[in-house]
Amino acid sequence: MDTRPGDREFSNGDFYCGEVKGLLPHGKGKYAWLDGTIYEGDWDEGKISGKGTLLWSSGTKYEGDFSGGYLHGVGTMTSPDESVYSGAWRMNVRHGLGRKEYCNSDLYDGSWKEGLQDGRGSYSWTNGNRYIGNWKKGKMCGRGVMRWANGDLFDGFWLNGSRHGSGVYKFADGCLYFGTWSNGLKDGKGVFYPAGSKHPSLKKWCRSLEYDDTGKFVLSRTSSVNVEELRNLSSVTRSLSVKTSASGTAKNSGRISDRFQDVNLRTSDGDFTCHGPSSKSARSSGPGQSEGQDKNRIVYEREYMQGVLIRETITSSVDKSHKIRPPNLPKECRSRTLATFLKGDHNYYLMLNLQLGIRYTVGKITPVPRREVRSSDFGKKARTVMFFPSDGSNFTPPHKSIDFSWKDYCPMVFRNLREMFKLDAAEYMMSICGDDGLTEISSPGKSGSIFYLSHDDRFVIKTLKKSELQVLLRMLPRYYGHVGEHENTLITKFFGVHRITLKWGKKVRFVVMGNMFCTELKIHRRYDLKGSSHGRFTEKIKIQEKTTLKDLDLAYEFHMDKLLREALFKQIYLDCAFLESLHIIDYSLLLGLHFRAPGQLNDILEPPNAISDQESVSSVDVGLAQEISIPPKGLLLVTHEPNSVNTAPGPHIRGSTLRAFSVGEQEVDLILPGTARLRVQLGVNMPAQAHHKLIEDKEESATIELFEVYDVVVYMGIIDILQEYNTKKKVEHKCKSLQYDPMTISVTEPTIYSKRFVDFLHKVFPEER
Repeated sequence: MDTRPGDREFSNGDFYCGEVKGLLPHGKGKYAWLDGTIYEGDWDEGKISGKGTLLWSSGTKYEGDFSGGYLHGVGTMTSPDESVYSGAWRMNVRHGLGRKEYCNSDLYDGSWKEGLQDGRGSYSWTNGNRYIGNWKKGKMCGRGVMRWANGDLFDGFWLNGSRHGSGVYKFADGCLYFGTWSNGLKDGKGVFYPAGSKHPSLKKWCRSLEYDDTGKFVLSRTSSVNVEELRNLSSVTRSLSVKTSASGTAKNSGRISDRFQDVNLRTSDGDFTCHGPSSKSARSSGPGQSEGQDKNRIVYEREYMQGVLIRETITSSVDKSHKIRPPNLPKECRSRTLATFLKGDHNYYLMLNLQLGIRYTVGKITPVPRREVRSSDFGKKARTVMFFPSDGSNFTPPHKSIDFSWKDYCPMVFRNLREMFKLDAAEYMMSICGDDGLTEISSPGKSGSIFYLSHDDRFVIKTLKKSELQVLLRMLPRYYGHVGEHENTLITKFFGVHRITLKWGKKVRFVVMGNMFCTELKIHRRYDLKGSSHGRFTEKIKIQEKTTLKDLDLAYEFHMDKLLREALFKQIYLDCAFLESLHIIDYSLLLGLHFRAPGQLNDILEPPNAISDQESVSSVDVGLAQEISIPPKGLLLVTHEPNSVNTAPGPHIRGSTLRAFSVGEQEVDLILPGTARLRVQLGVNMPAQAHHKLIEDKEESATIELFEVYDVVVYMGIIDILQEYNTKKKVEHKCKSLQYDPMTISVTEPTIYSKRFVDFLHKVFPEER
């Protein structure tokens, strides 16, 4: 290698001194740019490669590895503000394990990705607060523990820097709250244990959250975080809660000063009712209670809405019916596997087979040039059959599951449907067939079907009976035409139908559908509505947070903007007429409600001489009025701006943006104060004002309802459309079960069901007078 020292001044004013190869810097050398930037270190044929020091004219300094002219490898960067990062780099950005000391003495130690905190990491603030757990794109996201300087501690799930999902909050004084959060606010059901009270064992809870057997949180071995410090921090006998200062304003935990990303944290739990009961019923139970029911035996089952306590029940801490469940595993969501479904040791692999088959199906059909659907694409020969041996074949890859046969029904039809619904094939496969797997959820009905949810909540996979599969295939040509003609249809969207045959002959059929409750907002209530009163109620002891309720459980009327309501019923009429033509008379309206807590409740719930948390109030400022206001005053409808909202189609939406009478019949977006701006579509993000009649519960006097009128965001769709009634006997039997008069309905003209169904919905969504 011919290298020699040389000095060279370039025409643009740059200067190089060091070894060269030909005319290029090669070896050791120093390069000075005209703007004052200086590099000294290794070169490789004119490119900065190896180890060296780069000093920018701004004062920023980097010492470490370079490759191909990029900061790449391990190195230390010191900024003019005296912040220092030491760790891994990739292509000029922080990527890998690293430690950053900020100019305000904050400290992050953990994993980075593309310049942002991502993965496991620990962040310590100068005010004494500390978070240890998962990060994503520079924000706390996933499983993590937050300890505040005042001794409070939160152990649970996070999203975009705020508590979101299940968790446990422990106050410094020993109070304990198990519950769920949404965007930093308590939202949903939970249990509050006063200081000194007995609470259930946390061992099961901790194991579900990646704890070891000692109850200490375990980080991956690749993390640079001090695991022993975390173990000392997150003893599961601790919990967290929120305290307000003497002025009532929440303490602020500080801010990460980073040119790549800011992370904001609130130390307040967004709730001023943290220490003991705040409701009248709870307060009145204190002095007069007997020695047998002292505070050591009393706990409070609570339900929050957007940070506001709406319901509270006093129970005993030793009540066996009171249990703490692990996060994201409600009681109705049974923890059984597929092995229990088919009662065979090997059937655990059925879910993996489903993922393998869908990946093969979509991958095979996607490259085929798109064409119009032909009648033959709906026929009995429109099937793809493939055998998947575990060792692989010329057409299938090897896999770790058991051998199975795969049948894909009408692949061209469903490929066109997915494109009609504007679903990207790659995203579809990653959602269902990714490494995260599927989650089994319980069925809200009596069909006995098993439901699976994709890891990102976008798709629902349902097992079908043979008769349901036959109905779907018979109706598929007309269904294809209906959803193609009516883009705003509320009818369930189907994306694929498949069958798995296991090696001992068992056949399992599946249909993939869009999840109507895949939303940016939390669904607080779910209803399956048929317009019938016969047996359409849910026993109170069976109601959990995610229980799907029925017709008689719905105690609300929903008042909507005039044009939104007109669009809703126009499509309901069209969809019902379509289902009538197919002799389908047992469908339901699946209704989901996101509640916005009335701001005036803060005055009701606020303890004497206390000021509510201003930050929490602003985030749920819905401005409830005593008189009806359409649109609701707490939910703001504004002219649609495509650049301000997410217009990407989802698995359950495809139609156009709706128009509202209150905004001059313009297309509209929905603004939720302190939360988001959302696009309004039929059955998606539809604002309404709900009126609820309070019912005094004489049997449970400790239970209190605190409001009558509030704002909601409505989600809906028509489901259960695969039950066909094509004989007089079947029709009469169904009408009897629904308490309909069988003499008013015929096999050829089944209009009575849709009439009762629509009449019921007119009562649920009354027309404004």
